[in-house]
Amino acid sequence: MTALRRIAKGSLVDTAIESIRSAIKAGHWRIGDRLPVEADLSESLGISRNTVREAVRVLVHMGILETRQGDGTYVRADRDTGESLRRIEQAQLKDQLEVRQLLEAEAAKLAAERRTEEEVKVMSRALDLRASAGDNVAERIRFDEQFHHALVGATHNSALVELYNYFADAITRTIERTEMDESLPEPSQEDHEILLAAIRRRDSERAKSLAAALLQPSIDTLNSTD
Repeated sequence: MTALRRIAKGSLVDTAIESIRSAIKAGHWRIGDRLPVEADLSESLGISRNTVREAVRVLVHMGILETRQGDGTYVRADRDTGESLRRIEQAQLKDQLEVRQLLEAEAAKLAAERRTEEEVKVMSRALDLRASAGDNVAERIRFDEQFHHALVGATHNSALVELYNYFADAITRTIERTEMDESLPEPSQEDHEILLAAIRRRDSERAKSLAAALLQPSIDTLNSTD
């Protein structure tokens, strides 16, 4: 238990959370390890068992710890998803675009293989609304998002959908930047329509290459300014 720092006065729960997280990150407890019992944690940290219990509850909510009824508390992850998302949000735009490009290219390939006629109609309606938005950038972004989320949904891959949704906030910002930053090439309406046509005719490899091509000009522009 030497990895835990005794806690001074202040925000005891927050400090307990940070002390336990630091011990996990340092490898004192690894994923799958069981934590010491509440009484031992309380003694090592120099705080009450109630404070330890609240800190553990927060870490369970973060997804770092997992409580198993009658068996104890185990390390589930070495960082919380919120922290990962914040790091993604702080990443360079080029890095975000490259991740988005990878996800959407693979999604387009699967969507072309698995889409239903109704899903094609949903994507088509989203593009029609994107086109009708004209110079209304906010509306164009909204319907662009609808199209891409519908495309990913057409993969019928729940893990990919969840992963894409996890990146959704960062992806929204990339859409806003490519739409609003005049120095970045904007994927055209025609480019989106051609992609949808490939999905409609179930040409998976063509759909994959077209989806990747949508963002490549922006990525190339950002690479040239590095």
